[in-house]
Amino acid sequence: MTLAESAPPRPDASGHYGRFGGRYVPETLMQTLVDLEREYAAVAQDAAFQRELQFLLAEYAGRPTPLWRARRFEESLGGRFQIWLKREDLLHTGAHKINNTLGQALLAQRLGKRRIIAETGAGQHGVATATACALMNMQCIVYMGAEDMERQALNVFRMRLMGAEVRRVTSGTATLKDATNEAMRDWMANCDDTHYIIGSVVGPHPFPMMVRDFQSVIGRETRQQILAAEGRLPDHLVACVGGGSNSIGMFHPFFADDSVRFWGVEAEGSGLATGLHAATITAGLVGVFQGSMSYVLQDDDGQIQPAHSISAGLDYPGTGPEHSFYADTGRGHYVAITDTQALDALQRLSRLEGIVPALETAHAIAQVIRMAPDVADGAIVIVCFSGRGDKDVFSLQRHIQLEDESPTAG
Repeated sequence: MTLAESAPPRPDASGHYGRFGGRYVPETLMQTLVDLEREYAAVAQDAAFQRELQFLLAEYAGRPTPLWRARRFEESLGGRFQIWLKREDLLHTGAHKINNTLGQALLAQRLGKRRIIAETGAGQHGVATATACALMNMQCIVYMGAEDMERQALNVFRMRLMGAEVRRVTSGTATLKDATNEAMRDWMANCDDTHYIIGSVVGPHPFPMMVRDFQSVIGRETRQQILAAEGRLPDHLVACVGGGSNSIGMFHPFFADDSVRFWGVEAEGSGLATGLHAATITAGLVGVFQGSMSYVLQDDDGQIQPAHSISAGLDYPGTGPEHSFYADTGRGHYVAITDTQALDALQRLSRLEGIVPALETAHAIAQVIRMAPDVADGAIVIVCFSGRGDKDVFSLQRHIQLEDESPTAG
């Protein structure tokens, strides 16, 4: 299946999904976006491009990823329904992000652009971009908030090890939003020779569509794997949502299957009432942010509000326009999980399955725990296991007190 054969919906000619999406950018970027859309439309139909991308995904990144049935986790929730994990954490670099960066780096080659910029929060998109650039001999500059650099120091080192320049962003809240702002400023100044690999389904058209298409390999594989294993489609798909690329990648190929319910899980942080959260769809308003219209965290005057999450990858005050469309039409159900719930879920899954999820993924695991009493007997629940927890070990050490079970000396 080629990118052009992805399931509906597709954006209209102006890049909108209903009222969401579009291109809200300075005039200096408009022609660059038009050229990008035209070249992307060409490669989506280009058999040689598709073969090269599929080769890299299989032989370099490690696709297809397994669909693992988490039987001990099932039993802990009563054993009434099945829980499967789509193991994107087993990809090269440890998360789903490389699906997109390999595709966009190949596209940048077609455009003749050898300078690549990116933004990153959790660091996984930065690592995946640095990986693709090292592979393809491209210059790589990654913008990252100072706070995120502290809590994701391991990924900062990995990026630099592969030759990327990591630029510290200290403005605003010094997190993903501010890193994205700086990357956009760089792109506006250097768009003639620079391609911006946006890491999620956000930004001006055609980025939400392109990233969605590159990530839809997740859902296409999941569909084939569950049909082979169980002979039917799942009842529930559960995935974390910040910008939302892993979740759209999982949901999109099932869009026309009304029996499959989508659960997008946002970060409730310290609780909605505290204001310290990143539950953009759950508690946000419609507005224009970083190039497109979507749900955003803003005040009544349209000023963007700071987001908060223990998870750097979900610590973002916006979300993708397609997610906003799913929420408005009722196709997707969006809920929020607190920091505490995510930490509890992370420990539970780690001890039951021997798999440590990323803090982002832990939000989706927590939603499965919460919804368990209401899931029908015999149902199939699939979680997009978007990344592994290695990157979060320093943060986890600060938040989780583990008992020392070693023998007492003396």
